[in-house]
Amino acid sequence: MTSRAATREERWLAVALWALAFAALWATESAVGFTRDESVYFYASESYARWFQQLWHNPSRALTDAAIVRAFDYNHEHPALMKVLFGLSHLLFHDTLGWLRPAAAFRLPAFALGALVPALTFLLGSAVYGRTAGLFAALSFLLVPRHFFHAQLACFDMPIAAMWLLVVYAFWRALDDRIWGVLCGLFFGLALATKHNALFLPFILAPFALWRAWTVSEKQPVARTGLWRVVGLFATVAVLYGVLLVALGPVGFQKKFLLLSPHTLLFAGLAVGAFWLPHELNRHHPPTALALLPLATMAVFGPIVFYAHWPYLWHQPVERTAWYLNFHATHNHYAWFYLGQLLRAPPFPLEYVLVKTALTVPTSLFVPMVTGLLALAGRAVLGLFERTRALVRVPGLTEALVGVNAVASLLIISHPQVPHFGGVKHWLPAMPFLGILAGAAVARGCEALVERLRVWRPGLSLATVAAPVFALLLLPALVGLVRVFPYGTSVYSELAGGLPGAASLGMQRQYWSSNVTAVLPWINEHAPPNGRVFLHEVHGLSFRDYQRNGMLREDLRPAGPFDADIAAYQYHQEFREHEFNVWESFGTRTPATGLYLDETPQVVVYQRR
Repeated sequence: MTSRAATREERWLAVALWALAFAALWATESAVGFTRDESVYFYASESYARWFQQLWHNPSRALTDAAIVRAFDYNHEHPALMKVLFGLSHLLFHDTLGWLRPAAAFRLPAFALGALVPALTFLLGSAVYGRTAGLFAALSFLLVPRHFFHAQLACFDMPIAAMWLLVVYAFWRALDDRIWGVLCGLFFGLALATKHNALFLPFILAPFALWRAWTVSEKQPVARTGLWRVVGLFATVAVLYGVLLVALGPVGFQKKFLLLSPHTLLFAGLAVGAFWLPHELNRHHPPTALALLPLATMAVFGPIVFYAHWPYLWHQPVERTAWYLNFHATHNHYAWFYLGQLLRAPPFPLEYVLVKTALTVPTSLFVPMVTGLLALAGRAVLGLFERTRALVRVPGLTEALVGVNAVASLLIISHPQVPHFGGVKHWLPAMPFLGILAGAAVARGCEALVERLRVWRPGLSLATVAAPVFALLLLPALVGLVRVFPYGTSVYSELAGGLPGAASLGMQRQYWSSNVTAVLPWINEHAPPNGRVFLHEVHGLSFRDYQRNGMLREDLRPAGPFDADIAAYQYHQEFREHEFNVWESFGTRTPATGLYLDETPQVVVYQRR
């Protein structure tokens, strides 16, 4: 497994892709509604920004635990990095400069990270499979309507996809560049500070680092000994932590994890050893040391950056980190409609993630993804046997790195005990890598087509063939994106039969309540002065955000279905009783208006007689 630096031309193309994606997200965000989670993050972000203002004016008071808890306790089930960025962006671009409306100011950092995915996808795809593959992967990513939707939200799903890709890219570049080995650890810390998905990264990347170190240290006794010492260090620290946990019990282990304790001493020993051993090894065999460097920096810098970025942890790091981890280990199961089943509790269908991806990713992009993944898997299997190895190009560790990351998130979420909800957002980190494999399949197809056509046109270039192929595959996705925009959670692919087909299959029609933007103009026009409005599934903070962003009249008040003048029901199979309550209260079953995408009900509005 070897890496290569991007060429000057590739770097400029990556910058152009980032700028294009950022501009597209910014130019279209005003039409996108506020999801339930997003408005919660808006509120938390403002609270965090006020703490930074207090830190500037009165640092001694701001650094007390009471002040920190007052500012950061809200939504402490998620790390603070993105919410801090959202809040500071809002403080600067809305509160101070007045350049942007509140929602746009909050979302600006999300656009920057979302736009990073196509740029990094291009760099990695180009290095592994060539520029044709890298460019197709980059262009196709945000043309998936659900990807584009999540990239416009001040949430964490697209940022963690970007961070995951950034860590993997840095890990790969670290094979030949020590600076990238250091950056890999820092980026991993930022990924931990973005969302808990990053906790899986060491388990995915460590086998590649160890295999690389094992292969390059072959016939190098000193290097092999150094490798065993590093492995022994990590194993010893893990065993000693396990002994402490067994001896003290979970509660005692947590309470005795203090600044001056065996727990801290073990981490300090790991930090010193993780850097000293590779440093010594570098004097005898630099390739082996280089392969192990990302493991050292991730193990040391990851926890440090995670702790340093989150003031909420500063005074009680162990107790509050334990609560955070336990929250996600025992996450709620939300009701979800899937192929006519109302999923409420595990075990969930094993095939859910594959089926959901197939039914939501545009088919013209999904087929190359599957083709690229199967081709890689097929070559890997054939490469295992001596009789078939000569028939194929056996994948190297770089291709294996791409392939493993293409399926890792899908496999994690596929576990029947893991909560299944939220469409595709929980396995977004896999999608850039699937896009790279799709790009590889498309590039191979274009190259084969060029070879055949050159019999008649000897001077035919790859670009001449790739351009119409790209258009043929990307145009359906673009048309689908434009047709359904901004209702990204409602999108279903041609394989599902579009929105009507998905409804007939018994799939979740939409979620997160953001589709209500379609009926807000009608409500503004028809609601009585100081009217009471029931916006089903719309969080109270979202109601406020629609008003302060000029999308909902300020005199309107939130209400329940029994005392509202107007009710906007979000079509959910698990919430049908709300519509029945509206019928009973309003004395009518006839909608006044609604949102119907391809004649499929999404939001149904009733007006009291």
